Amino acid sequence: MNAKTINPGALDHILETMVSTVDRSKDEIFTIGEQCRKDFLSLTEELDEIRRQVKEVIDENDDLDIKYRFARKRLAEVSQHFKTYSEDQIRDAYEKAHDFQMKLTVNAQKEHQLRQRRDDLERRMITLQETIDRADRLVSQISVVLNYLVTDLKQVGEALEDAKQKQDFGLKIIEAQEEERRKLSREIHDGPAQMLANVLMRSDLIERVYRERGSDAAFGEIRSLKQMVRSALYEVRRIIYDLRPMALDDLGLVPTLKKYLETTQEYNEKTQIHFVNFGEIKRLPPKHEVALFRLIQESVQNSLKHAKAREIHVKLELKRDVVQVVVKDNGVGFDQTQKKEGSFGLMGMKERVDLLNGELSIDSKLGEGTIVMIQVPLSS
Repeated sequence: MNAKTINPGALDHILETMVSTVDRSKDEIFTIGEQCRKDFLSLTEELDEIRRQVKEVIDENDDLDIKYRFARKRLAEVSQHFKTYSEDQIRDAYEKAHDFQMKLTVNAQKEHQLRQRRDDLERRMITLQETIDRADRLVSQISVVLNYLVTDLKQVGEALEDAKQKQDFGLKIIEAQEEERRKLSREIHDGPAQMLANVLMRSDLIERVYRERGSDAAFGEIRSLKQMVRSALYEVRRIIYDLRPMALDDLGLVPTLKKYLETTQEYNEKTQIHFVNFGEIKRLPPKHEVALFRLIQESVQNSLKHAKAREIHVKLELKRDVVQVVVKDNGVGFDQTQKKEGSFGLMGMKERVDLLNGELSIDSKLGEGTIVMIQVPLSS
């Protein structure tokens, strides 16, 4: 069997069902563990309160016992000298002794109930702690199984999907070449060609303004004309950069990249682009310089066009045996789990990095920006 006879979508569906089932089980066990933790905390608070009440009852019992002993001693004295005390004194001694005795009895019952409740809470807390520990172990074990399903087994479907994507990508390259030719023709026609035609028209207008309204008005038109020429020059330079920046052959990656980012920021005034280069500034093999420039260019353009970023950080580090690139923006980000149909920009970047035996990783979340990390080895 090969990629044509095996349906990657069917394998993905089976795998996703397995992963979903295991993941739901993990969530249910996690929920049980979390509920047990909440119950444990609630019982802990109740146990602290019960212990406090037990201590109060014991202290109160000690105080009542002292008073009860004194009252019994008083009652015994009154009983022995019955004729010496009045009827009210005898009644008062009896009632006090009886009252303290009743309070001691009630408190003893209360203490017994509180101790029972305390012991019951402690037993329940031991059971809950065992359940929490068991749930944690099960979640950990299921996470291992889930990781195996998501990574190791999923590589089979990914390999088939990757083969299909590469086939589609090859066809897209042919389509992209024709599209680039049409795009270039359209950009020259709608951009520099149209602007140069307007320059000719404005030059005629300047002569008429000079004759009819004087030199000040003519100079105003000349300033406007200069801005139009500057815009046309930028468009020409941008098209040249898109084809291949000439400075890349003459100056190398770092100066060309620095100039490109400065120019890009000039024409995207709402976005700040920060460039930092670490390590020595040295020439790299031509294929590395071109590929790295294109990768950074594609990342920055994605940040500007799709992410609508207001701040972009580009970090380049040239080491002896490796080149590291980080492009970070504060744009809208995207959901990496969702594949956009017909979008081959990221796949093209991955192909460029693979040709250099490098690594490409992208970290992005909706509303939290995007980080593109590229690492390319240099042959000694």
